[in-house]
Amino acid sequence: MVRGGKWAVLCVAMLMLAGCGQRAAEGKPVFESAEDLPEKLAEDGTTILVGDPDAKLTVRLYEDLRCPVCEEFEVTGGSRALRAEMLDHRAKTEYTLASFLDDRLGGSGSKKAANALRAALGEGKFVEYHEVLYANQPEESVDGYTDANLLELAGEVEGLRGPAFDTAVKTMKYRSFVTASEKAYERAGGAEEPGGPGTPTAVINGKKLSPEFYGMLFDNKIFDMLLKQILDDPENWEDFMS
Repeated sequence: MVRGGKWAVLCVAMLMLAGCGQRAAEGKPVFESAEDLPEKLAEDGTTILVGDPDAKLTVRLYEDLRCPVCEEFEVTGGSRALRAEMLDHRAKTEYTLASFLDDRLGGSGSKKAANALRAALGEGKFVEYHEVLYANQPEESVDGYTDANLLELAGEVEGLRGPAFDTAVKTMKYRSFVTASEKAYERAGGAEEPGGPGTPTAVINGKKLSPEFYGMLFDNKIFDMLLKQILDDPENWEDFMS
């Protein structure tokens, strides 16, 4: 059911608007580039936090590195708008890395890629490596994230390759993290979606983007407008998605 009221009118208007102004969080200079974004592992041991921890907007993303729809969001979709808000200290992103496609399609690419991303986090290079992996995603049906492929792609991130990272990739050092992250993804589906909510799934300020607005994830301009409207009117966003 399409919801009524101000937000419903606004969501239709988003399709016609030219765009909105950009403004940084008050008193904080913008991060110069993605490499400057803070990144760390959350206390739950599975969530990877990227961006200013004090940012008003929180976007939780559930992704599987083999998922082509995740690649669409990250490479040509709304990820660019989200990144801009992160650089302006207005948004932060919480990543949960799923790996269910390995079991569904066969192989180990999702698990290996999630392990490699956890290793990159240890080197302070999660953001850059995450971007490189999606930009070079193999076909979903091909188990292309092999150790050799992951190490080769890591060479595109300055300062990432080294004995510690290479060993972590080759030995699946963070296997327990990969398993725990998949379980966290499955729990996020609740009783209605026991296998997990699907990828990509976006939860914005605690509210899951509902099916009728799911397409906004893949239009950078519209997703940008949505994020700005939520920042300007967070209370009505919560009511709208309730």
